[in-house]
Amino acid sequence: MTYRAPVADIAFTLEEVVGLGAAREAGHFADLSADLVAAILEEAGKFASEEIAPLNHPGDKQGARLADGKVTLPAGFAETYRAWAEAGWNGLAGPEEFGGQGLPVMLQVATHEMWNAASMAFSLGPLLTIGAVEALHKHASDELKERYLEKLVTGAWTGTMNLTEPQAGSDLNALVAKAEPAGDGTYRIFGTKIFITYGEHEMTDNIVHLVLARLPDAPAGTRGISLFLVPKFLPDGSRNDVVCAGIEHKLGIHGSPTCTMIYGDKGGAIGWLIGEENRGLNCMFTMMNNARLAVGIQGVAIAERAFQQALGYAHERRQGRAPGAAGPSMSPIVEHADVRRNLMTMAAMTAAARGICYACAHAIDMARVTDGEEAKFWQERANLLTPIAKGFSTDIGVEVASLGVQVHGGMGFIEETGAAQHYRDARISPIYEGTNGIQAIDLVARKLPQSGGEAVAAYIASLHDVASAAEASEDADIARLGRRLEAAIDDLSAATDHLAGPGAEDALASAAPYLRLFGLAAGAAYLVRGALAAPDDRRRRQTARFFVDNLLPATSALWVAVLDGADAVVDDGGVLAGA
Repeated sequence: MTYRAPVADIAFTLEEVVGLGAAREAGHFADLSADLVAAILEEAGKFASEEIAPLNHPGDKQGARLADGKVTLPAGFAETYRAWAEAGWNGLAGPEEFGGQGLPVMLQVATHEMWNAASMAFSLGPLLTIGAVEALHKHASDELKERYLEKLVTGAWTGTMNLTEPQAGSDLNALVAKAEPAGDGTYRIFGTKIFITYGEHEMTDNIVHLVLARLPDAPAGTRGISLFLVPKFLPDGSRNDVVCAGIEHKLGIHGSPTCTMIYGDKGGAIGWLIGEENRGLNCMFTMMNNARLAVGIQGVAIAERAFQQALGYAHERRQGRAPGAAGPSMSPIVEHADVRRNLMTMAAMTAAARGICYACAHAIDMARVTDGEEAKFWQERANLLTPIAKGFSTDIGVEVASLGVQVHGGMGFIEETGAAQHYRDARISPIYEGTNGIQAIDLVARKLPQSGGEAVAAYIASLHDVASAAEASEDADIARLGRRLEAAIDDLSAATDHLAGPGAEDALASAAPYLRLFGLAAGAAYLVRGALAAPDDRRRRQTARFFVDNLLPATSALWVAVLDGADAVVDDGGVLAGA
């Protein structure tokens, strides 16, 4: 159940596959040499492997506990978090004027893969804090920034995101939490928020809650939602009127407290407006988009951890005799064809999802270091890739963790091996921060129409460039990969054109298979690009080859589902009628 951070794979993906090296050559990130990137990743990998990973299995067994409004985390969580924050990891990409290091989001995402692979439950706290930093830095008043940002950037305090309520689920139109002006620039917040990650804990001296609520006479629906900063402890040191009333008993991530928060039981929790009145969802989406990519990298992380464990077990476990085995002994199961297929699927899917997530982070960085039309181009690229990074990668996390259980056989179904924990932990990621169905709808309804379809057309053209470069290779095997990749990209192009035509209901009914198709084509392109960048690296070549030959053919079936599958979803013929 040990974890070794795949530093070399992460560095290669950043530098050679998604564009950090090319960006450096173009004059961006000039101070961030390849050697410095490698050194940062090595140190992060060491902390993840040696300090965080040992917390994972014991933390799952012990879990977070609530007593008298106080949450106690599993043993070692608080101490390790403080050491992690003191080492500067929380502020890696944070604004320098508030104590951060101002490094690219690419590096933040890469280190977050390591933290989450080491222990997803541990890493969920910092995930929300970093999102809160971005939301406050972009939307808060100077006074709030001065009071709260340095503490959040350095990790001295943590942040939360308080969106949903018992009656609302993913439909934020149904929010009823109230905010009443107090007449002194503050507001009194009343209401109940559920599923609040790290809403209460003892890791830090304060917790800064970002809370959606409605002002009196606010417009109905999402146009009437405002965002407020509500600290656990007020600037004068007194306790605010916010308490944790319960923590959820969950399928996985047991070490992470998922809280029910009550605001205003004793007269109203004191809060400060972030941004403009009735524009809170715009502010919160800054945090949500950050969180969606962060959750996507959770999918990569849990897949990597599950693969490492399954691979180690497959080398140790002996059962049966593989074809051609010499001697009377049983063979390691890694020598059996079906186990090898499962392991190669795990490795290839993980690498493909990593490429997508890191490419999304690269686009975010490029949007920040360019301006004008170029910045718009990169921002739209980031917008396009965000739902794919979140949706495709978290689906992959669940599938790879499930295959990990399969490789373990019956032992995988037993908690002591740890394989089941990866599967349980992974299962939340397609649900929170917007279900993957919502990600697919967002992709089709909001991201494809960007710039009249030019943004997605430009991205698909970039995938074609990879395929063309591979087809032009003198290496016959890589050229063959290029031809197969080209066919899959053609499926993606046809599906994209098709979705520009039908009515909204048909498009939404086809959205999920379309996102999967998109993820497969994009992921394959990043693997083929890696093979082109390192043609003598047999491991990378074989990973790309396995993906292209065994997994990428699904694009043709998904194209059929996009083309013809919507009708049976929209008209179920009574199959889904109630009892």
